[in-house]
Amino acid sequence: VQLQASGGGLVQAGGSLRLSCGTSGGTFTMNGMGWFRQAPEKAREFVAAVRWGDTRPYYADSVKGRFTISRDNAKNAVYLEMNSLKPEDTAVYYCAASPNRPITSNVRNPQQYGYWGQGTQVTVSS
Repeated sequence: VQLQASGGGLVQAGGSLRLSCGTSGGTFTMNGMGWFRQAPEKAREFVAAVRWGDTRPYYADSVKGRFTISRDNAKNAVYLEMNSLKPEDTAVYYCAASPNRPITSNVRNPQQYGYWGQGTQVTVSS
């Protein structure tokens, strides 16, 4: 299974971007799907995640109210709508997926996700 992320780019502070992540090469449905990001010289951090059948996604406090995660189960795809972008959102964004359902306490743990996209750069200028 391969994940392919796209949609990154350069945007001014206050602007918006929409990231997309599709899967290929597999026949099973991904249960947990999410986004993480990594800024230069910083550890990879959780951004947002959604599990199959959940009505409530999970967000990092730093993006709550500005970012919206959604998924298309038929396509095994996940999206991240990013609004009111800030310079501190600058990072490489990675999509992640797991065929197993991450338990609630681990949904923010990158080790719960066995499949990763290649990353897409998001740069927010001030």
